[in-house]
Amino acid sequence: MKDRRTKKRVRLRKGEVERADGYYVYRWTAPDGKRHGVVAKTLDELRIREDEIQRDQQDGIKTITRDVTLNTIYLLWKKNKRGLKNNTFTNYCYMYDLFVKEDLGQHRLREIRRSDVKAFYNKLVEQRGLKINTLEIIHNVLHQILQVAVDDNYIRQNPSDRILSELKRSSCYEEPHKRALTIQEQELFLNYLRKEANPYHHWYPVFAVMVGTGMRVGEVTGLQWENVDFEEEVITVDHTLVYYNHRQEVENAGCTFNVHSTKTEAGNRQIPMLPEVKEALLMEKEYQELTDTHCTSSIDGYNDFIFVNRFGAVQHQGTLNKALRRIIRDCNQAQLDSGKENPVLLPNFSCHSLRHTFTTRLVEAGVNIKVIQNLCGHTRSDITLDIYTTVTKELKLREFGNFSEKMAQQRAELDKMNAANAVDSE
Repeated sequence: MKDRRTKKRVRLRKGEVERADGYYVYRWTAPDGKRHGVVAKTLDELRIREDEIQRDQQDGIKTITRDVTLNTIYLLWKKNKRGLKNNTFTNYCYMYDLFVKEDLGQHRLREIRRSDVKAFYNKLVEQRGLKINTLEIIHNVLHQILQVAVDDNYIRQNPSDRILSELKRSSCYEEPHKRALTIQEQELFLNYLRKEANPYHHWYPVFAVMVGTGMRVGEVTGLQWENVDFEEEVITVDHTLVYYNHRQEVENAGCTFNVHSTKTEAGNRQIPMLPEVKEALLMEKEYQELTDTHCTSSIDGYNDFIFVNRFGAVQHQGTLNKALRRIIRDCNQAQLDSGKENPVLLPNFSCHSLRHTFTTRLVEAGVNIKVIQNLCGHTRSDITLDIYTTVTKELKLREFGNFSEKMAQQRAELDKMNAANAVDSE
């Protein structure tokens, strides 16, 4: 083989060429038989890129797509993604388009490093003011897209691995405690709605069912009369009502309702009816008969929904949360106007807080954790404990009181045994 050298008498490797303009070129043949080349200003720079190309070839990494951007892989992920509910998929696409597409999405895939992803996340939090829950959604979709690139041999490793957990640790971020109503707050809330003269009285059934069953909002709003067995006193949960924008499925589509399967397979369950829940459902049935209200909604073949508005349309989660804000405001004002010393006041809470409240009441009552897991439709019991259960002040005080009582009993028994032993020794 002819000994080829540069003008500076440096030996050239196979595939290397020094151009007349002083730049250096490396050419190689890809596995598909096509010729490719890269250019560098210096021979040292060229050989760094050359080593990367050879290493990529050995590892099966695609070397012919070095200019592919993150947005290109996003389109590939979007086209082939399966296994997500439509509303979840739509939300993922919305978050990517809004926050990633015009920023990190335009970067060349091969040039994205862990530090780039970390800097991108920091910018979203510090400059754009995103909350950690929103960042988690962005991370979920970004990690999936980058994993597609790894699986398809565009890149060797996923640069977003463990980035979010590191960010949380470096920022000393703590998971927010899920707020459940205390027993006093729960009773104040339900008793306020139960009063017939109250302008919010018609909201009592739906919120009483939430408190007494722990169902997710979509499960409650999607509940049909056929799901309720008054004789067996059991409620069957086998679907959920969702409301989201269908723009990812149909161009220029707006927000509409759909009926989906439950959030997880464990979400298919039967919930025993507490007396208060049965009373609330019968109250709703009687109210609709008196006002001649009938369900007018038919969604994906489902109809005869229990909780409807005065026009017969299904309830919307946003409407329920708005109603809660007004109820909280007026209930607290009534408490303050009552002249009571240190009156109980309702905190700001949402419909989902009533699910936490139900779970917390079960824990306080000493119900077996596996039973709670089943009633709440959780896939694992640690979700029930770590995410949803709020350990209230009352529970801690009661448990510590029980502990103190048991310790006192043990000391009394020990003293009794010591006294008996002393008599025997005499």
